[in-house]
Formats: sequence, C-alpha cells, structure tokens
Amino acid sequence: MRIGLLTEGGYPYVSGDARLWCDRLVRGLEQHEFDIYALSRSERQEDEGWIQLPPQVSRVRTAPLWMAEDDGVVHGRRARRRFAECFGELAAAVCAAPAVLDGSEASDGVTASEASRGVVADRFGNALYGLAELARDEGGLVGALRSEGAVRALERACRAPGALRAARTARVPDLLSVAAHIERALRPLSLDWYEDDGLGSVDLCHATAGGEAALPGLLALHFAGVPLLVTEYGVQLRAHYLASSAAEESSAVRALLAAFHGALAAEVYRRAALITPGNTHARRWQERCGADRAKLRTVYPGMEAARFAEVGERADGSGCADPDTLVWVGRIEPAKDLISLLHCFAEVRKEAPKTRLRIVGAPADGPEGALYLAHCKALAAQLFPDEAEGVHAVGDNPVSFEEIGGPEVPSLAEAYASGSVVVLSSVVEGFPISLVEAMFCGRATVSTDVGAVVEVIGGTGLVVPPRNPRALAEACVALLRDPERRARLGAAARARALELFTVEQNITAFHGIYLEIVSRSPVRRLVVDDAGDPLPFGVPAEVHVPGRWTEARLMVTGRPRWAAGAPVRATAPLPAGEGA
Repeated sequence: MRIGLLTEGGYPYVSGDARLWCDRLVRGLEQHEFDIYALSRSERQEDEGWIQLPPQVSRVRTAPLWMAEDDGVVHGRRARRRFAECFGELAAAVCAAPAVLDGSEASDGVTASEASRGVVADRFGNALYGLAELARDEGGLVGALRSEGAVRALERACRAPGALRAARTARVPDLLSVAAHIERALRPLSLDWYEDDGLGSVDLCHATAGGEAALPGLLALHFAGVPLLVTEYGVQLRAHYLASSAAEESSAVRALLAAFHGALAAEVYRRAALITPGNTHARRWQERCGADRAKLRTVYPGMEAARFAEVGERADGSGCADPDTLVWVGRIEPAKDLISLLHCFAEVRKEAPKTRLRIVGAPADGPEGALYLAHCKALAAQLFPDEAEGVHAVGDNPVSFEEIGGPEVPSLAEAYASGSVVVLSSVVEGFPISLVEAMFCGRATVSTDVGAVVEVIGGTGLVVPPRNPRALAEACVALLRDPERRARLGAAARARALELFTVEQNITAFHGIYLEIVSRSPVRRLVVDDAGDPLPFGVPAEVHVPGRWTEARLMVTGRPRWAAGAPVRATAPLPAGEGA
C-alpha cells in the first residue's frame, strides 16, 4: 500500500524529532511505498538537509512552518465574506468557555458538559474545514489570517457572552500575539498537498505527531476520504502546556492558545481512524482530550537492542561492573533534577562511603543548559570536597561529569556497563529512553515515579516519589548492598525490554494497524478499461496485503501506482520482481 507519512519538525531532516523511529519504521516496512510530507521548524533545520532515504520513499514534499511570505492572494468581496464567517466561527469556538461539570443529563444520556463540548467541537471543525475549502478555491490564506479583520474577529469572540474569563481581559497586544500564533499553526491549510496527485492518492495518512503534523491528514480525510492514523509518543498538547507555563505571556494569551490547541487536538482525535499512544501516560492525556478509547492502540517505541547486546548478555550481577558505582545517563537539564540526585548521593555516602556517582551526558542546547551544568558541578564540589586516602595521595571527587565518546566512556553501552545501578531522578518525563537502554544492558534501576516510568519498569526496578532525595538514597543503598537482588532485577529488566521495546515489535504492530485501517476503509478508486467502462472488482481486496497476490498490476507514469479520484486504466502485467 501507499502511505503518506506526515511529520512536523521531524523526519527526514537530520535534526528532526523522532527521526530514528520514523526511519526504522520506513525501512522495516519495505513492502510498502511511502510519500513523506514534512513541515520544517527552522531555516537551520532545512539547511542541515535530510538523512539518506531508503528506496521505498518515492516522494518527499516539504513546507516551512517557521516562515510564510505573503502569497499575494487578493480575495474578492465574496471570498472575504466567507473568510470572515469561517474565522469568526473558529474564534468563537476557541473562546467558548467550557461547561461546568454539574453532572446533569442530556436527552441522549450524556452529561450536559459533554454535549456542550460536542457542540464546540463541531463548530471548530466546521470552521476549520470551511477555511480549508476557501484556501483551495481562492488561494492561500496567509494574508487573510494576518489581516486586521482576523484580529477584530478574535476580539469580538473574546468579548462575546460566555467567553473564557481570561479571554475577556485580552488587550490588543494579546490579540495580535494569538492571531500570529494561529496563523502559523494554520499554514498547512494553504498548501497544495491535497489534490489527487498528492495526499489524495495515498491509501493511508500516518501522522507521526498531533497538532500541526496531523492537520494535513485531516484535510486529506476531508477532501479525499483518506483514513488518518495518529501516533503520539509525546502528546503535543502536553508539550504546549509545559512550554506555555515557562513563557512570559499574559494569562489571556495562555488561555486562548491552550483552548486553540485543545480544540485542534480534539478534532484530530475525533476524526482519526486509530490513535497509537506510546504509553499509558500519553493514552490518559489523549482520553482526557476527547479521544475515544475504542480507537486507542498502545504501541511502545521501538529501540535498537543490538547495540546493547554485548553488555546485556555478559551481565551476571555485581561481577560485570563496579559494584560501588551509581550511573546516571541523559541530557543535563532542570527537568532531570540532578540537584536532588546529588543530595541523594550525599545520603548514600553516609551509608556506603566507597560509592561513586558517574553523571554521563551533555547539557541541553542553549545557555540555560550550560548554566544548569555549571550549577550542578558547583554543588558537587561543595557537597563532596576532593578526597584522598592518605597524605601523599591526590584528592578525587566521588562525583564525575562525563560525555559519551570520552576515554572513560567510549560508547553509550559502556556508560551503562560502568556501574551496577542506574538511577533516573527526573521530575518530568515522557517515555524514559535511558531507562529502557539500561534495561537492555541488564542493569538494576532506581527511578522516580514520573511519566511512563512505572509502566516501563513493570516491577523490574525500584521506584520512589520524585523530589525525595532520601527515598532515592534508601533505594540505591538497598541495591548496592544486595548483589543477588541486583542480578535478578537486571535479568528481569532485560527480558522485559526485549519483549516490549524492540524495533521489531514496533514494526510488526504498525504493519498490522495499517492493514486493519485499510481493510475497514472504502475503496475510493475507479478502475476502467481502454473503452472507459468500469471494471468490476478491478481493485481486489488482495492488493492491500503485501506480497505477490495478483499477477496483474496497475501502471501509472511508468511506476506501479494506485491513483485516487481520477479513473485508472488497466495495463499489462509488470515483469517479475517489479511492483510495489
């Protein structure tokens, strides 16, 4: 089948999010054909280029989200009226206050609040598709979304009865900020991706994230009936909430942008054929945002286990590493809470004075990451002055800060192999990749109870509350003193990781999901003969199953290709070995 892979700031760019996962998925499903539709986040990302793509990628189309020049489209009176109506409805849906959860019942058995949310969702969706149809009929909407009319429509919605309380306080700078953000998010509406030779010709749209990445899939579904699959390993709405809480914006701006992204997420979840969260933590977020439980399929991220095989297979308890060393691996940033880890290690040293702590990782990008690393090093120097065993020995700090590739830590696997216990001290975490890597290496782990940690560990490690250095220290000491327990937990952790978190299980899961969605989707293609007459059963059900199930194939522009919308004429069979 032919898959339209939708990304935002990700694959196929070298610095893209989820680049490795997407590349493994495409290469693992070599029996399918992939068209990539990518939205880029910055000029730097585009300048860095793409990774090397496999042969099953037949087309790549890109568009920037970081800039949009005025397309020069001048709308006539009728088009301006259509825009005012549609954008006014969208703004009204965004500004509509959520109903109070009073538990009253509507006539169909749902609560009044649920009925109200349904009305708002319908209003938002109808307005969104109305804008998309206007863009298709009249040209791009860049100028219209930047116009004074759009700001005024947003202001009227904020001042209307029943609007969000915070929205009523919005001032002109707030409205301009919100309008600019909405214009950026809706730039996919103005793209020319939705014709019969674009997303309209694929069998399935697979959005690798929610939000803007899934918006082209919504439009392909609206215009051409292409089913949409949405995968979220990090819920976009949650990421927006975390980013907005740290931004210096007014309460009105934060409320309006949260409402807009919430409405967009709800529309994506409502129209998607299936939704695949990466863990139960993400699944709960999606359910709270309106996702139907019947559409949810949890698919864990696939990780390369082979790079950790040597370390994992030789793990046999305390004999495989320094039994007095704790290891932390990750990106150094405030969310990882290394401050608590250092205070925890101070407690550990009281019980086990010979213990060492190796912190392996690079600081997060930007000045904040470097500043946080410097703060951690200063705290380590304060808590643990350089120690020496005698008057003639050189002092040494029991805490070391290292990076992958150095002489002491040549590879990521060796970083995990250097200690007997791996520690995760985060206060915010989605899917804990470093924890899974430690499990592949057969290491016992001590983690904080955040994000999907408990789900990933599954009883093969110790879990303590976040921001509790004493509890973290007690768990570490318990494992340091019990090598047999470390060995048992490490072996169980490796077995669990190999069962649930490998690339192979991820690819197998998506292969089945693709077939499930396509098998339930109506055939949108009309196959005709040379005389223009329809061919009954011209597109048999077997074409959706990988393999050489039929001798005859269809040829379009010299390549095996299914066409959507326009009729396709039957041609001679392809030679053996060719075809999708």
